[in-house]
Amino acid sequence: MKQIRRKEVIRTGTTVEQMTRSIADMIVTGKVPPGTKLDEGSLAARFEVSRTPVREALRELGAMGLVEREPNRSAVVTNVTGVYLHSMFEAMAELEAICARLCAERMTAEERHLLEVEHHQSKHIVSAEADEDYATYNIEFHNRLYRGAHNDHIADMVMQTRARLAPFRRAQFRLPGRLAKSYEEHATIVAAILNGDSVKAGQSAYLHVEIVSDASSVFIAHQPPHPA
Repeated sequence: MKQIRRKEVIRTGTTVEQMTRSIADMIVTGKVPPGTKLDEGSLAARFEVSRTPVREALRELGAMGLVEREPNRSAVVTNVTGVYLHSMFEAMAELEAICARLCAERMTAEERHLLEVEHHQSKHIVSAEADEDYATYNIEFHNRLYRGAHNDHIADMVMQTRARLAPFRRAQFRLPGRLAKSYEEHATIVAAILNGDSVKAGQSAYLHVEIVSDASSVFIAHQPPHPA
């Protein structure tokens, strides 16, 4: 197993969230391949922080299934298999379908209005091909669905699953044409919710996550094999 070199980690900030996102993105896109050691000292020096936030970031990456760590040893980048990734997306599709269905039944008039307005506003981001901005908007779009379902337990479950899939869902927006397709998929979900069509809303949300799963699988396919 090779050890991560300093030049392979790009300093993007000093918070735990920023470090987690930066390292996760590099793992998902193959810049940091499976088997790479993530040394606390090297990461702390690169991000100019103490080891404490580095440990927190590594714990977050572990919860996402992107790294493994044994006591008193460096964290090592795992090889996320396509089968395991598919199983997470399958669960995500079911949960998001439930949320969209409940949104069609339970969203208040104000919640529906804000969902529609913000969806239409996101078209400017798509036109600008601003994938990072769209990724940020996308989080809020789905959060509105979770809140609009008005079921705290389901919201907790879907948020936990989504957190594990976050690097893959973010990476999909780098694919050509993906922003426009995502916008259209959102449009179908929004229309069903506004029409109070719970069946259509659930089906559309499920299909949307299935498409995201297929798009994200591209990054798994390009990962090099774990060294023996």
